[in-house]
Amino acid sequence: MGRILAIDLGTKRTGIAVTDTLKMLANPLEMVETPKLIDFLTSYFKKEEVETIVLGYPRHLDGNPNEMTPKVISLKERLSKLFPDKKLVLVDERFTSKMAMQTMIAMGSKKKDRIEKAGNLDKVSAAIILQSYLEQI
Repeated sequence: MGRILAIDLGTKRTGIAVTDTLKMLANPLEMVETPKLIDFLTSYFKKEEVETIVLGYPRHLDGNPNEMTPKVISLKERLSKLFPDKKLVLVDERFTSKMAMQTMIAMGSKKKDRIEKAGNLDKVSAAIILQSYLEQI
């Protein structure tokens, strides 16, 4: 059984989360510099069986596309060509960064740590996107 992997694409950093093998839990995995994302995925897919890639689909609160939306669509098209055996799914990512910040605060993360470890926010955002998808299937 393959895992499900989620991507929270950013201009500089990209958060990645993955399920356990039973596809029950979403776990933050890694923060990757965005230009290195494809290399990371290629390497990860050689080590782990992933059947579905979930992409956070960014939109404004009113549902209209934002500045990241075309970049996510472009990434989806690129991934479908590079990894044709993987199912690709778009999941609404509105509020995930705010939810990730609230989660980190609830876990006791100090403000200084949240600022210095912005990559943690990206990974947690990806995990929230993934958990949202798991609740839909």
